[in-house]
Amino acid sequence: MKPSASTLPPPPIEAVLFDLDDTLWAIEPVLVRAEGLLYDWLRQHAPAVAAAHTVASLRERRMALMQTDPVYRIDLWKLRHTALTDVFREHDVDLTLVDPAMALFSEARSTVALFDDVEPALLRLKDRLTLGSVSNGFADLERIGLAGHFGVSIAAHRFGRAKPDPAIFHAACDALQVAPGATVYVGDDPLLDVQGAQQAGLRAVWMDRFGRALPAGIQPDAICRDLHELHDWLQAQGA
Repeated sequence: MKPSASTLPPPPIEAVLFDLDDTLWAIEPVLVRAEGLLYDWLRQHAPAVAAAHTVASLRERRMALMQTDPVYRIDLWKLRHTALTDVFREHDVDLTLVDPAMALFSEARSTVALFDDVEPALLRLKDRLTLGSVSNGFADLERIGLAGHFGVSIAAHRFGRAKPDPAIFHAACDALQVAPGATVYVGDDPLLDVQGAQQAGLRAVWMDRFGRALPAGIQPDAICRDLHELHDWLQAQGA
């Protein structure tokens, strides 16, 4: 009798896809620094904006703007650019200054401190597995120095779909020429990363670097505290 699909063993793991923020580096200190540098820049180049707003009130404007159009949930670069354009226009600031302001922020956004385990583990993993990244953020992996580790890197703002949409996971699998069932996604967000990847047919590892609680109903294929634990789990799966 032919076994049912549910009783068949999963296919061998061929590829691992990674989230970036809070998986390979901590994002909060990066954003605090980047927004602080941008605010200092505003004091010098757009003092009317700095006089009328704080870092917190500018963040509140972005969150409000995000609710007005689904595109802003996908393209976070566009969200920040549009929010700056709007506030510059309100205070009669030269709109040609928006792009240099965004360039400064984007550079700071890609100045990150990798977790200590990241580069050693990626070097070990890529010896036997195909690696890639899928992110809703807009970090520059070339600047960070990680681009060479990945066979594909898909960012939501360029792709036009964001996690947990299955399309962004499938696009990465297609680019690496691996089936979703032979792919593991590693990320810190239980809904976007774990549930999203599983619903797209991938296996999902929850990267719990901060001792957080899982929401009810979320069941990752594994829970790891760092990439060394991920390496050991993958080895135990025969990968």
